This record gives sequence, structure tokens and C-alpha cells, in this order.
Amino acid sequence: MTTTTTPPLRYNSSLPAAGATLPRVIRSEWTKLWSLRSTWWTLLIAFVVTIGFATLLAWGASSNVDKLSAQDRATLDVTNIAMAGVAFGQLAFAVLGALIVASEYSTGGIKATLVAVPNRLRVLLAKTLVFSVVAWVVGTVAAFASFFVAMTFWSSHDLAASLSDPGVLRAVFGAGLIALASGLLGLALGALIRHTAGSITTAVALLFVVPPLTNLLPRDWGKAISARFTTNAGQRITEVIHTPGALHPWSGYLWMLAECLIPLLIGAWLMRRRDA
Repeated sequence: MTTTTTPPLRYNSSLPAAGATLPRVIRSEWTKLWSLRSTWWTLLIAFVVTIGFATLLAWGASSNVDKLSAQDRATLDVTNIAMAGVAFGQLAFAVLGALIVASEYSTGGIKATLVAVPNRLRVLLAKTLVFSVVAWVVGTVAAFASFFVAMTFWSSHDLAASLSDPGVLRAVFGAGLIALASGLLGLALGALIRHTAGSITTAVALLFVVPPLTNLLPRDWGKAISARFTTNAGQRITEVIHTPGALHPWSGYLWMLAECLIPLLIGAWLMRRRDA
């Protein structure tokens, strides 16, 4: 009497371990990213929300400009108002960043990914590079669109800014960099927490809820923390008229970027030590 045995199921990979070079893994992650409906919807929401809030804020502010004193008109930062929509659009980028990593852990797809590419740091690096390019490009395009739409409201008051004005181009490009940093924070939390809802909730809290609450911290040390906390620091890069006592544009953004990259480095270290 003979018995037949069924061989154990194996993951079949189109990327053998020896051939899973970084360019191939990047190409794989690029295909994976755009194959998800959530990517398209989240980027569309980020684009619409950024431009939509910029339009509403420019409309409201320009409607009341005649009530301002001559001194207030002279210090009015119309570019910063145009970039204010990024504060809302950045949440969508953070959500997408979290989904890129955490959703694979939630569905178990990360196991197949790591069988195909045993080098876990290479997987995380590829995800980070692909997402960074997408977030920066979409965020920058949305920022420029917001700028041109917002300036139509200020032109009738002879207050419209031009990209050739000092600090304006840096502020508009800076809005795209804020979208990048916010998305990287979501991605980092996805690698750390490995749970979709938990990662998104934490990202929203760190970018949108906790920053204004830091203003309640007492004394000089409280002011120092508040000035350097995520979006409180990052939003300085969209200013053309500097806020007295605040961080300068690039130092503020570098603080925000560092606060996003540190958890990403911790997530990379934990990714090597924990099971999938």
C-alpha cells in the first residue's frame, strides 16, 4: 500500500533572494503602491483638501482686508495664507505613509514580501524612497496650484505675491516638503506600530492635535519644546514674513524632518529584530 504526500506550499517569488537588488525592489514597491485604490483616493483627497482650504482661507482673508490698518496690510503674509491648506492636506499624506507599511502587516502580505526580499532594510528603504518621491511631487504640485488660485483673490487688492519675490518660491516648495515630512512620519509609525488604525491615529495626534497643546507648557522650556514640535516648527518654511521669536524657515523644517526620521530609524531597527 502506497500513500501520496503533498509537498508543502511555498511562496513563489519573481525576485529570488540573490536577484532582489534595490532597483528591482523599488520597481516592485512602485507597482505595489499604484495597484492599490487607497493610493489614488488618498492622493486625490490630499490634493483637493490642500487646494480647497487654501482657496477658502484666501477668500475669507481677502474679503476682510479693507478692514485692516496700513501696518497690518504691510505685514500680511499672503503666501503663508495660501500655503495654509497644507496643514490639512498633510494628514492624507501621513495616512498613506502609514498604510504603505502597516496594511501589509495587517493583511499578512508582509510575509510574502520578506520571502521575496529577505533583506528587511532593503524593503523598508524601497518603500521609503518610492513614497518620498510620490509625496513630494504631489505635495509640491498641490502647493503651486494653491498659490496660483489664492493669488487670484489678492490681485484685486494689489496684494498678490509673485514667485520672483524674495522668499516666495522657497515657501511654496517648502509646502511640498512639509507634505513629504508628514508622510514619512506616517510611514515611520507604520513600521513601529505595525497596526493601521494605531499608526494613523498616532500620526494625526502628532501632526494635528498635540502641536497646539504644546503652547500650554509653562516657562521657557515649554516655549522651546512648542517651537520645535513637528508642525509648529515645520510651518516656518512656508513663511515669507518671519514671525518674531520663531525658528527660521530651514531650521524649523529640519527640526520637523528629524522628528520624522528618528522614529523611522527606530522602526528599521525593530523591523530587523521582530518577526513579520
